[in-house]
Amino acid sequence: MIRTDIAPGIHYLEHARTNVYLIEDDDGVLLVDTGLPRSTGLLLEGLSRIHRSIGDVRAIMLTHGHFDHVGTARYLRSRYGIPVYCHPDDAYIAAHPYSYERERSPFLYPLRYPRAIPGLLRMTAAGAIAVKGVEDTLPLTPEAAAALPGAPLLVPTPGHTKGHCGLHFPDRDAVVSGDALVTRDPYTGRPGPQVVARAATADTATALRSLDALRSTSARTVLPGHGFPWRAGVESAVAQALDVGGH
Repeated sequence: MIRTDIAPGIHYLEHARTNVYLIEDDDGVLLVDTGLPRSTGLLLEGLSRIHRSIGDVRAIMLTHGHFDHVGTARYLRSRYGIPVYCHPDDAYIAAHPYSYERERSPFLYPLRYPRAIPGLLRMTAAGAIAVKGVEDTLPLTPEAAAALPGAPLLVPTPGHTKGHCGLHFPDRDAVVSGDALVTRDPYTGRPGPQVVARAATADTATALRSLDALRSTSARTVLPGHGFPWRAGVESAVAQALDVGGH
């Protein structure tokens, strides 16, 4: 799925229940997260849809290092020389995308939440069990973020992973929340704003506290790592996520 201008100059691409975003300005395009290994075709189609090419992509920014967000990063860097940024606390996960902390085993979740199974199967078909990590990422700092296309403000949102970060685009009234706040949980299939299940979250209590950082942006549009963008304001999204709590 491709939806252009989900917010001004921000474009939404969804493949196998996983989202990536293209942010463009006069200096080029920023790719936020890279989906799964078989997401490359959708990325190229999305760029064509906005009359851009892969040569216009100036940088990749990872909200965090999990396998479903780094899926094409290594390929894009090696093939096209695109630099990849992530928070230093997630550099190891980005290089080893299946080695991450979680509070519960994910293996029983399909039995408890069968409505999640179709999405998990789509992710598997898209290469979720064959992701190659990306090493030697560049450190994502506030200064580095400000120099990327769109000049985003870095929003540290630890909990899902230690180094998880969102991006705030004040002039576009939008915040990329990554997996700090999603609108569909891939592990439970539950729709609506929430933090991701304990099956993939390192510290749920910290993740819930980090919602305050997203709320402080007052953004109208929330752009999550999973699920549809939320256009009713970050305040309402955070309120609903707090009501859901951890699961």
